[in-house]
Amino acid sequence: MTFSTANSAVTVIVNEAAADDYLTLIRKHFPDLRVLKAKDAASLDRHMAEADVLLGPRFPVDSFDRARRLRWFQCSNAGIDSILPIRDRIGEIIITNARGVHGEIIADFVIAGITMMHWNFPRLIREQSRKEWHPRKVAPLAERTLGVVGLGSIGTAIARRGKTIGMTVIGSKRDVTRPIAGVDKLFPPNGLAELLQVSDFVVLAVPHVPETSKLIGREQLRLMRGTAFLVNIARGSVIVETELIEELRAGTISGALLDVFEREPLPAESPLWMMPNVIVTPHIAGYPSDYTARVFEIFGDNLQRFLDRKPLRNVVDLKRGY
Repeated sequence: MTFSTANSAVTVIVNEAAADDYLTLIRKHFPDLRVLKAKDAASLDRHMAEADVLLGPRFPVDSFDRARRLRWFQCSNAGIDSILPIRDRIGEIIITNARGVHGEIIADFVIAGITMMHWNFPRLIREQSRKEWHPRKVAPLAERTLGVVGLGSIGTAIARRGKTIGMTVIGSKRDVTRPIAGVDKLFPPNGLAELLQVSDFVVLAVPHVPETSKLIGREQLRLMRGTAFLVNIARGSVIVETELIEELRAGTISGALLDVFEREPLPAESPLWMMPNVIVTPHIAGYPSDYTARVFEIFGDNLQRFLDRKPLRNVVDLKRGY
């Protein structure tokens, strides 16, 4: 990457756990810019009035009234749900996200999880711990149907990966007027029930918007096949967790892989921890080891565009919420 800085009057605030790494990258490529670190809420509130540009994982709604100079917020996540409560007040502030960073690593995670559930690796590991030998037959994954709910950049990457291992891939999205490579059949949002009925693996990859809150509850789970598995890499709010627990206990579906939850960290008292047909992971699906560098590829390019007064990449439509 080679950048130039034509505007030394711009102040960039970095509100990130990895702020030191981002500061090093920004100062290397944009040596004339003023860059400030704000790792905690107090320092962010103190510097917010100086910010022309803000980089962070979530929008600091509590400090919004102090953001008098702010012209652009670069979210270091794909989801920008933190800003939705005040989207009507944002005015001319540009919002961009890290769309494109997460797709391939999440697809890795999903396919690994599907494989583990299909062969029942949790059971195999338990049998190994007891030194038990129980051979069994398993159908090829290529004979199974993968249903992806939400075909943005992440959902599309998951669908593409499923197709490469021979699965029948179906999916749902808001706009079904254009085909998606690797997706055998598209369903509109009101076709969710049919997708659930014919899928062996249902992957939730929808954005966090009001329309997706509690998208999957008892009614939807009971539409799924008894042999089917549910995978959630979207947001915990997409599932009614208590109803999922009840239906898993009842054997309505075979199991679930859950990387996101209504409360995070997942409370120790949650039954999900100990359920034999559930794999719990600590919200790790979308974070590759080089995450900071990947985000900076987007942010650095956008920062140069911002200085040059050119259109930015990954601009979010706040009316849609993604």
